[in-house]
Amino acid sequence: MLPEITEPVDLWEYWCVMTPDHVVAVSATSLNYAGIYQVWVLDRRTGEEIDCGVTDPLSREVRMPSVCGGGPVRARSGQLAIAVDPVPEAVRPADPRAWSVPVHGPAHPERPPRPGARLRALSPRVRLDLLVDVPAGHECLAVVVPWSDRLFQYTVKDVTLPVHGRLWLDGEEIVVGGDGRQDTWAVMDHGRGRWPYSVVWNWGAGSGMVDGVAVGLQLGGKWTDGTGSTENALMLDGRMHYLGEDLSWAYDATDRTAPWFVTGPRVEVRLTPFHERSARTNLGVVSTETHQCFGTWSGWVVDDDGVTRSVDGLVGWAEEAANRW
Repeated sequence: MLPEITEPVDLWEYWCVMTPDHVVAVSATSLNYAGIYQVWVLDRRTGEEIDCGVTDPLSREVRMPSVCGGGPVRARSGQLAIAVDPVPEAVRPADPRAWSVPVHGPAHPERPPRPGARLRALSPRVRLDLLVDVPAGHECLAVVVPWSDRLFQYTVKDVTLPVHGRLWLDGEEIVVGGDGRQDTWAVMDHGRGRWPYSVVWNWGAGSGMVDGVAVGLQLGGKWTDGTGSTENALMLDGRMHYLGEDLSWAYDATDRTAPWFVTGPRVEVRLTPFHERSARTNLGVVSTETHQCFGTWSGWVVDDDGVTRSVDGLVGWAEEAANRW
């Protein structure tokens, strides 16, 4: 049983959408004493980054639900505004061609359908309006990572989510996903908790189609080591195969564009980066530094049935983050 929460918690919402031509990331973080909001876009064809990040003192302009998908997310400061709204199944498009891939995964009548999401954001150079679907029976990874009786993190990670909509860059409209495309995916990271002041983590994610199966990769490290929890999983057509073992991460901290390797009893994968995103925030006693390398995964993972599954061609990222907050 979790202890009763009587103190403020840190709130985190992150979405990343990957298309053949662009990577779009939207994040809203509330640390109670400050909010950090960001919209970031990578043009994969040219390597150009469009970045708009703001700090909101005392998190005055942020609103987040206590439950994943339980209500709207709002974050606004200066010229940046973010809105994420749950989308009930009843109001999603009936035509499956509107989504990136056909609905996949087994139906679970006893499990209420999870809402999709409408992602909207506005910054001086970027506007987006995207719909993310959660197909029937699609599972996600949700774990509590305990550091002590007082410090913990509840995290929900979701990969291989179909997405479609519109993206505007400097006024140019770009169609995202839809029309049966199988190369456009959304990834979600929802977090609620009380963190240690200083923490380092690794995070890796990937989505794609392999031999006609929607395959997702969710990997973590460092911050969960020794807690008894992991955030590691393989997704196959919406079914989660949990990887309960701690994994080993190997990469060159002096050249993060070199390949990254993640290994464990059931995992041997490699990320070959095509772009490194570096982000730093320094507010004195509060600082964040992230190196996120986007690329293509290769290798294999053993599923719950003992079958070795290829992850060759999945597109995603591996990252290292070091935070004091």
